[in-house]
This record gives sequence, C-alpha cells and structure tokens, in this order.
Amino acid sequence: MQGIPIPKTKSARSGSSDYYHPGAVSVSPLSSGGLSSRFRPELLDLVRQAKVLHPVSTDELKLLLLEDISQGAVEAFSKQGFQVDHFSKAWSEDELVEKIGQYHAIGIRSKTKITERVIKAASKLLVIGCFCIGTNQVDLETAAKAGIPVFNSPFSNSRSVAELVVCEIIALSRQLFDRAHEMKNGVWNKVSKNCWEIRGKTLGIIGYGHIGSQLSVLAESFGMRVLFYDVINLMPLGSARQVETLDDLLSSSDFVTLHVPELPETMNMISRAQLARMRKGSYLINNARGRVVDVPSLIEALQNGHLAGAALDVYPAEPGGNGQPFDDQLNAFASTLRSLSNVILTPHIGGSTEEAQRMIGEEVSIALTRYLNAGSTLGSVNFPEVDLRAILAEQRNYIRICYVHKNQPGVLLEVNSILSPFNVEKQYSDSKGDIAYLMADIADVTREDIETLRERINNTRANVLTRFLA
Repeated sequence: MQGIPIPKTKSARSGSSDYYHPGAVSVSPLSSGGLSSRFRPELLDLVRQAKVLHPVSTDELKLLLLEDISQGAVEAFSKQGFQVDHFSKAWSEDELVEKIGQYHAIGIRSKTKITERVIKAASKLLVIGCFCIGTNQVDLETAAKAGIPVFNSPFSNSRSVAELVVCEIIALSRQLFDRAHEMKNGVWNKVSKNCWEIRGKTLGIIGYGHIGSQLSVLAESFGMRVLFYDVINLMPLGSARQVETLDDLLSSSDFVTLHVPELPETMNMISRAQLARMRKGSYLINNARGRVVDVPSLIEALQNGHLAGAALDVYPAEPGGNGQPFDDQLNAFASTLRSLSNVILTPHIGGSTEEAQRMIGEEVSIALTRYLNAGSTLGSVNFPEVDLRAILAEQRNYIRICYVHKNQPGVLLEVNSILSPFNVEKQYSDSKGDIAYLMADIADVTREDIETLRERINNTRANVLTRFLA
C-alpha cells in the first residue's frame, strides 16, 4: 500500500474528510512516516514486526483528557503522535457540547457526564475512555448506536480501594477520626468504651468481584471472619463463605461494605429495611457508588444508635472539582451527615493512589490506542469485542476495514458480496445488542480497489461508521 494516494472524502457527520457515520467511509494515510515511527507496538509478533496502521486520512488525531488524568497517559498518547488537550477539572454538559466536536477521542474519570446530547454534538468522536472502574457516567447505549466503543479500567484500582476499606474498618472500630479531631481542637479524651479490635469480628462483603475478593484476603489476614453476598455463585478465597441472601449477610456481620456497580437493581439496595436488619452497633462502609445507599435512612440509623458508625467515599451528587462545596445545595443531607460522630467522609478517593492512577492510565491509554490504530475493541463495555492479528510490516498493499453496522439480517451477506472479488486474508465479526462490528483485512488492493470498496460500503443500508486503516 505504500505510495497509493487516497483522495479526500467528505464526512456526513462533521463536514471534515475523516469519518462517515451512516453512509460514510474514511480512508487512512498510507505514508511510511509519522505514527509508524513512533508507535510503541502492543501488537508485535515475536519474530516479525507488525505494521502500524494509520486511522486518519487528513486530520491529526485529537484527544481530550479531563479530570486530571495521569500524566503517564498524556505522554503515552503524545508518543503516538496524537494531539492531546489535558485539563484538570471535569467539564459540564454545555462545555462539552460546545467543544467536543473537534475531538476524536475523550478520556474522563467519574465526574464528567457523556450524555446523549454530548454524543450528538461529538461529530468526530470515535472512542471514549473511562479512566476508572465505573462507566455509568456515559450513555453507553447511545454511544454504541453512534459507533463509539467505551473502554474502562475494571481492575487497576482494586487494591487501592480494598486497602482503604481496611483502613476504615480499623478507624471506625477505634473511633479514630473523632479522637484525632478532638486532639486537633486541643481536647484530650482517652477512652476505650465501644472501641474494639477487628480480630474475630465478621466482615460482610456485598459484591465479591475484584475489590471484594482482594478485601476478603486482607481482612482474613487481620483475623476477621468473612462472609460475602453476590448475585452469582463464586468460589471464595481463603476461608470466606458465600451466603444465600442479603439479609443473611446483614444480620451476621459486624462490618458491612459495598462493592457493586450502580444499576437499576442496586439503587438504594441498602435502605431503611436493610439497615434495620443489620446488627445493633455494627458499621456500614460504602466505597462503591453514591446511590446504592439511601443516605437519609443511614443518617436515621446512626442518630438512633442502631449503627455505631459509617464510612462513605461516594455520594448521590458530588462536586465537580476540588475546592467546591459539599453542602446542602448539593445533597440536602450534607450538613447533618457532617455533624455525626464516628462517621468518616472522604471525597471519592478510593482509587486515588499514585499506583492506581498510573496503572489506570496505562490500561486505558493502551485500549484507546489499540482501537484508534488497529480497530481492536477487546475490553469494550458497550461494544462487540473484535480483534484481528496484526498485519505484518512486509505485507504491502493491505487494507483493514473496520465496519460498525446495525445488527440486522442480511448485512454479512451484503458485505461479503462486496468483498468477494478481493483476497480477504482474515475477517471477524460479532454483535452486541443493536450494534455489530466487522473487521476484515484485504490483501493486494489497488487505488481503484479502495475507491470501489469505499463507494460500495458507503452505500450499505446498515452502515453506522466505517474506517479504513492502512
């Protein structure tokens, strides 16, 4: 493919010449310089080097990173030749709608909301990276229908969150924060009443995923007994034991900690009825999502003495950035919650360690780069997971087609009819919900072949977004 000039194409979405949504195809540049000389290949053959594919025909890929995403991610993208705009704070929906049209990719953490309105304004957007565990801040269905995969980092901050929970268990059982606050106010108050060792106590874990299972091991090392509840049957680590119902866990635990996603079925899963089933004098910890606990009911249980303490790292509504108030205008209960004794409140710092942010930056930046440069959707949360082995550097005159389409009957027949005159070296397709994704590597193509493929794929009835990589 070296040296084949690719004519510019007009975008149905943005007026630029890079990408098409329905009825549109893009072709990448075929020069040997630029990105290929700087690509740190994740797709290297152990013997022969993979060819670097170029995903854009005219524009330099432009990435927007918000919420102080790690500098390591910024450097990784810059090394690819991508243009990176990096900001420390979250953007509002209005800010995103105004500015996102110029970007091909966006990286966010938990505060920036990618809504349907934002996605409709994102005329060039190809991919979204959530540099965190959760993805509920993104309208995943709308993104998929627009041909935009979403990637996250489901594992990288697990240890950091698990360690914070252990810290909170000890701090709650020893009333550590109250004693420290008193000392800072010049009050000496040495007490042992209602202060406990955690050895021999029972920890109840709701959600035995990556965080919950790591926490289980750490808790047992302190001599705790571990119970867990999950909606699926899981093999426990160590001596942990799975219980059949949530009520069984609540009534048997001295400490209850949540590690579940925010889903319709988990909203307010701990409310007045569940709190009443907890042991008198027990503790509740929530480092999961703010809406999985009914906070006003929790306040009531703390005020009447049924619970001895609580630790919260997440809230139904959270400030958009550092320095902004956490007050009753944000959450109506905020001032009451702040006034309670033996209640630990932290500003969503569960995954905020240097180690976690570095690993998250690496994991998500690699996923976005693989998609932009090679079309791989492995690890996407809203998209079919499709990948092809690399085109080798010596394989000239190859083109990779990345075809996002509506999941409806007859599409593969139509596409394969288009590809049938050509040498399809490899092809893979999968679907998820209403969206399907096909990748195909075509060998021995000429400039005229590319023109033919572009025109015919552009006119397929199910086309959502098609990219040519070469």
